[in-house]
Amino acid sequence: MTSLVAFDCTIPATPYEAADLDLLSALLERELPGSGRDAAAALITDFGGLAGVAAADAAALARTGLPPGAVASFASVRALALAMGRAEACRRPVLSSWSALLTYLRISLAHAPREQFRALYLNKRNILIREELRADGTVDHAPVYPREVVRRALELSATALILVHNHPSGDPTPSRADIDMTKRIVDAARVFDITVHDHVIVGPEGTKSLRTLGLM
Repeated sequence: MTSLVAFDCTIPATPYEAADLDLLSALLERELPGSGRDAAAALITDFGGLAGVAAADAAALARTGLPPGAVASFASVRALALAMGRAEACRRPVLSSWSALLTYLRISLAHAPREQFRALYLNKRNILIREELRADGTVDHAPVYPREVVRRALELSATALILVHNHPSGDPTPSRADIDMTKRIVDAARVFDITVHDHVIVGPEGTKSLRTLGLM
């Protein structure tokens, strides 16, 4: 990165940050010459911010009237951001690069429209060897089967797990169901000497760790 951009959070809230608008306008101007800035402002308003635009799927973007080339450009940018975040998270043992992992999870899940449950499978050095989507649900529920999560760990010869899911509602505070489901997976994994390091819940308002909260 060649430059740093500082954001002053004490400035009164506006519909969007000027820097966000500039960035999105530059991306759209090629496909919408002369009207990229207006289109960018409309997208930021419709999706609640730049992060919401970046997380929107192709179908949602197409419904706004964006041309196919612009939709494809967004998909490419998002794929690049995810790849960079995943590479950084995989570079070192996960427990010693926790902030990089949380950054990747926020990029990947914070603005997802439906609840997803993912399992991160780690080797004996606590390096991420595989990330898998174990359930793709509705706006407030994703069915998870503890035996399947643990069975997959055995297939991959994983010795540890990190559980992750998102709350599309925004608040990442764990529910009673989240806590109970985590306990079932921990108990199932313990039978095979597989450690569950944490369960991270991600939402637009931030992240919560069940381990840090003392809930596992």
